[in-house]
Amino acid sequence: MTTSSIAALSNSDVVIVGGGLAGLFCALKLAPRPVTVISAAPLGEGASSAWAQGGIAAAVADGDSAESHAADTIAVGGGIVDEEVALGLAREAGARIHDLLQYGVPFDRDLEGRLAVGREAAHSARRIVHVQGDRAGKAIIAALIEAVLRTPSIHVIEGYVAEALLTEGDAVTGLQLRKAGDAVAAPVIVPSRAIVLATGGIGHLYAVTTNPVEASGSGLAIAARAGAVIADPEFVQFHPTAIMVGRDPAPLATEALRGEGATLINGKGERFMLARDPLAELAPRDIVARGVFDELAAGRGAFLDATQALGAKFAARFPTVYASCIAAGLDPATQPIPIAPAAHYHMGGIAVDHHGRTSLKGLWAGGEVSSTGAHGANRLASNSLLEAVVYAARIADDINGNPLAAAGRPRDGMISRNSAMPPLREANLRAMMSSHVGVVRDGDDLAEAIRTFTVIEQTTGNIALRNMATTALIVAASAWSRCESRGAHYRSDYPAEDPTQRHRTVTTLDEARNIAAMVADTAPRKRTSTGA
Repeated sequence: MTTSSIAALSNSDVVIVGGGLAGLFCALKLAPRPVTVISAAPLGEGASSAWAQGGIAAAVADGDSAESHAADTIAVGGGIVDEEVALGLAREAGARIHDLLQYGVPFDRDLEGRLAVGREAAHSARRIVHVQGDRAGKAIIAALIEAVLRTPSIHVIEGYVAEALLTEGDAVTGLQLRKAGDAVAAPVIVPSRAIVLATGGIGHLYAVTTNPVEASGSGLAIAARAGAVIADPEFVQFHPTAIMVGRDPAPLATEALRGEGATLINGKGERFMLARDPLAELAPRDIVARGVFDELAAGRGAFLDATQALGAKFAARFPTVYASCIAAGLDPATQPIPIAPAAHYHMGGIAVDHHGRTSLKGLWAGGEVSSTGAHGANRLASNSLLEAVVYAARIADDINGNPLAAAGRPRDGMISRNSAMPPLREANLRAMMSSHVGVVRDGDDLAEAIRTFTVIEQTTGNIALRNMATTALIVAASAWSRCESRGAHYRSDYPAEDPTQRHRTVTTLDEARNIAAMVADTAPRKRTSTGA
């Protein structure tokens, strides 16, 4: 779209930032109310949800129940899942699956025409609704894009990045946008009465990730800079089976492969998860990720072996994974797949209530950029797409059901100057996130990361890198403060859970900066312990 089309949005009613599942679903649910969707990339190209292979968790099969689904979610979440949120999510799953069917999503069905369901790690039942085995995300986004294009009340602007929220007191009054890929372009100001952030996660802050480049934590950063409360930022989920074939982002070998019997082996051909957890390959992701990490750290290598479980059926059952392997010169039907843990999903994000409201008036957040309490310290497989559609629908209901305040004149937050992205500095930030704020952490490394991110945030002239550093700082500071291991957050210097820390984290950018000031002149504590 052109700058003139943005200029026409002099006072937009509702603006949604993000063209992934949460953003598009929310826009459709708001129809026929006029809404503008801002997407940095062409629709479908910059959203992690489009890459999701597993599917959507929903208790739609005979013998399953929302209560069982919620119980599995709570069991995996490290003791800090909001149980009311988890149950509400599970109970709304059926209705949201019905919505997606109405929008044209071709979910797999069995011979009797019922929704076909698969099983993934830590689920007690087969409840994952798929599309062609491993194409759920792509198929869902494609169907929603078609529905959006048919909806005249939705105006889509592609190729613009939201780089700041504009505020008046504790209310958000507008956005600052800039043309993607043009750091020196003039900023564009869009006043708005209601803003929904659906910008995705933080995976691209890490050197090894399954997420697209757009998942760089920008939504969290601009909300935090505007004063929004952030929840659980230290909890980053690493997918244990990213395919290591030299690509950035790394292709993903879906968890459903292990659900169908694929095993994890080291370079000697030994299954290493059997000794780590009774569920072996189907253990919670944090346990499997650390198992893979340890094999790699010990120099034994790590591989996903589907040669016996699938063999010649691999290409038909999991075409996306098969294509990624074949493109790299690897035949997964006959060869084990080299793997490594990769930053995959952020359980933390902008704190929201049951309606998707943030702590700032006029600002909602949905999808991975938000933190609802549903995932706790460790997300249950295939709950992310479910959370995105459930909260997108709730946000739409909330906006439609309540009068919006008149849009004020945007004031605080505007940043006019920008400079080109320094590639080496960005690469250094991503490398430090992987090495110091990754699968295994300790106090000294986290303190070093905090110091580094603070300097970048304070000195860079590039707004995108500043936002990356802001989010990286918040994640590292919260990880440094949580002196225990819980769920996906593992501290080698505090390897046990501490019962006194069995609660969610609630923080702000100011608090992260206070922590940075503490570690600037004081060496962090480091000790070996069995508890905090």
